[in-house]
Amino acid sequence: MPLNNFGGILAFAAELEQADADFYRALADNPALGDLAPVCARFAADEAKNLEAVLRTRRENVTEMILEPVRDFSRAPFQAARPAAAGLDRAGALAAAREIEAKAADFFTQAAAKLAAMPEVNRALKMLAKKRNKHLEELAGL
Repeated sequence: MPLNNFGGILAFAAELEQADADFYRALADNPALGDLAPVCARFAADEAKNLEAVLRTRRENVTEMILEPVRDFSRAPFQAARPAAAGLDRAGALAAAREIEAKAADFFTQAAAKLAAMPEVNRALKMLAKKRNKHLEELAGL
């Protein structure tokens, strides 16, 4: 599905943050993950904060929704598989989390570039990309 305007991009960003928060909450509840559970709980809280930031950005910049359309941007490259958390072992959970964070960081980076004409939105999206890249760095060390 194409992301062809400001509203579509921020709606997808909100969906992404909500889905990732839900996935990390489910991972945090998986007793098989041991020391990874607190990391997942923190990531879930981070994604919930990110969701609030996306919704605030959309609300504060709603007048920007009438800008010209965005071209050549779609959801498909940024959609990560979120397997059932209850059935994952530590290696599977880490692999899923790495894919989620990499795709989210890429989405926010590209979305920021697509909305470069909107400085406040661009800055917010870059901040979200930076947060996701920090998660990736942390996951690389686990």
